[in-house]
Amino acid sequence: MRTEQKLHYILRIAVAMCFIGHGVFGVITKEIWCNYFAVFGIGKASAYSLMPWVGAFDILMGVIMLAYPVRAIALWLVVWGAFTAFLRPMSGEPFAEVIERAGNFGAPLALLILSGGIKNWKQLFAPIDSSAQVSPKTMETVSHCLKVVVFLLLMGHGWLNVIEKKGLLNQYASLGFSHPGKVAVMVGVFEITAALIVLIKPVRNILLVLFIWKISTELFYPHYEVFEWIERGGSYGAILALWFALKGIPSGFSIPSLQKINKQKSTN
Repeated sequence: MRTEQKLHYILRIAVAMCFIGHGVFGVITKEIWCNYFAVFGIGKASAYSLMPWVGAFDILMGVIMLAYPVRAIALWLVVWGAFTAFLRPMSGEPFAEVIERAGNFGAPLALLILSGGIKNWKQLFAPIDSSAQVSPKTMETVSHCLKVVVFLLLMGHGWLNVIEKKGLLNQYASLGFSHPGKVAVMVGVFEITAALIVLIKPVRNILLVLFIWKISTELFYPHYEVFEWIERGGSYGAILALWFALKGIPSGFSIPSLQKINKQKSTN
């Protein structure tokens, strides 16, 4: 497959994982969701009755993106992913929780950009063609988008470690670390440094390490491990997609240079 086709399927699967995993938590009525409903003045009893419906809708959107991806749903998932992320600080959680979930809204945004965006309303419900040609300029934009998304999700998670989020401390304690606070700070510094490297000068070998790091460390959640891991598909997908996106851009070449080369090839 061409690079753009690989990106399409990686992002498409990542989006589906994110919203299917998120939806499952609604179906099983995850208690912390009550805090997010409370932002709108909805009490616990009503929240628990609404959660399965919200969760089922999320799952449906994820499944549709797997079977029949359309721009309208990708656009909705960008909005919904950002909205649900911002509910966290609105309910009293640190702002780092928003940017740590950049993959939730960043993956569908990158998929939208890769598909050419939305030029008219008729495109909203037309299937996204995985085999469509993608211009070098669009690939550049996708790469920039993914770079920012990966920067944010790493920075957010690193930030949560530095401020010693209770859930992360519990993870490290359950793994046998006697000083989970120190471990959290070290992990946080590592992830923030990695985030800055990705933003300033992303290196493919480092991205591969970060991809393995994320898919491994996200397995350490003490409850609902599989669903937590699936829900963070946007994070893995964004890192892996950026790895593939950078593969097609030779070092030292600018996008205009690539366009000139392609033009010369077509002329010959």
